[in-house]
Amino acid sequence: MIETLVWIVLAFGVVGVYLSWTAGRLDRLHSRMDAARAALDAQLVRRASVVLEVATSGVLDPASSLVLYEAAHAARQAEKEQREVAESELSQALRAVFADADQVEAVKAAPGGVEAAEELAAAVRRVPMARRFHNDAVRAARALRRHRKVRWFRLAGHAPFPLAFEMDDEPPADLADRP
Repeated sequence: MIETLVWIVLAFGVVGVYLSWTAGRLDRLHSRMDAARAALDAQLVRRASVVLEVATSGVLDPASSLVLYEAAHAARQAEKEQREVAESELSQALRAVFADADQVEAVKAAPGGVEAAEELAAAVRRVPMARRFHNDAVRAARALRRHRKVRWFRLAGHAPFPLAFEMDDEPPADLADRP
């Protein structure tokens, strides 16, 4: 009788340790996802800021400047629900304005334009990487949260189900090729 009780207590202990380890792992995944989201937000804000600088610098034609300014401003001011759409529209505006290599050369020809073009190219290249890191963290958290043990024992607590950040982040070809 006592031996059976010891085995039952030991089994519950092992299950408890395993569930505790799983909950800790899920918590670390959520932390990783939050950090990746913060990095993505920082890169999106940086890209919009650089685009605003280029749009207001006067090196582009007025129509291109206006298109970039409005798209960048909308991306920075977008509410959480509209952020993906606004960022996609900024990517589309960048591709439309910088579809011609002459626009990149016009930016580079202006005083301080080489640095501005390099900064813009770097900002445009970093957004897809940050989004990929975020979506990978979301994918890992979702995979663990789909396990029965996580659902049955409610190991995720009250944390919202992780959502990927889906947007058009294809950079303009002439900016993506810049070192």
